Amino acid sequence: MSKVEIIKRPIEKVGSNIKKTAWSAAVEALILVLLGISLMIWPDTVIKILAYLIGVFLIVKGAFRIVNYFMENGQNDFFNNSLLLGVVSVLIGIVSLVMGEGIASFFRIIIGILIIYESLVRINFATKLISVGVNEWRYILALSIIMLALGIFVTFNTGAVVTLIGGMMVVTGIMGIIGDFMFIKHINTIVNKLTK
Repeated sequence: MSKVEIIKRPIEKVGSNIKKTAWSAAVEALILVLLGISLMIWPDTVIKILAYLIGVFLIVKGAFRIVNYFMENGQNDFFNNSLLLGVVSVLIGIVSLVMGEGIASFFRIIIGILIIYESLVRINFATKLISVGVNEWRYILALSIIMLALGIFVTFNTGAVVTLIGGMMVVTGIMGIIGDFMFIKHINTIVNKLTK
């Protein structure tokens, strides 16, 4: 095997990893769009379904921790908190099932924080694109700042109704997809700059 082939393999692996990351980000943005559309069309139903899913998940997880505690004689382990964590998890799960759509405000905060996090990741990414000479960094940065503003609005606006949150999720997801495709378009340029 020649030296060129040995050097080329890690470069191809870097490019492959970057492509996978970009495509997974695009898929996440698409899921955000679909969830946003669902919230706009069926706000009450989606919130109830999410509340029930969270409730069932926490009850199952809590029950598993409680059973595991007694099966492994965890009560003899000074540092084992599985029983306490299990009971708390089951109680929160039951509250989630009982309250149903009452968790809408909690859901709003979670979605807002996720949008803020996603926008900060993309802002950081846009600044890195400057160093590799990709001109679209300005568009990605602008879209990311708009996403950040939407995330802050959703998180801190207690009057935001579920359908408005759904609409903002759709806008955020679309902006994310646009940014991801701009990035995918320049992967070869980025890999070449990184591996020089």
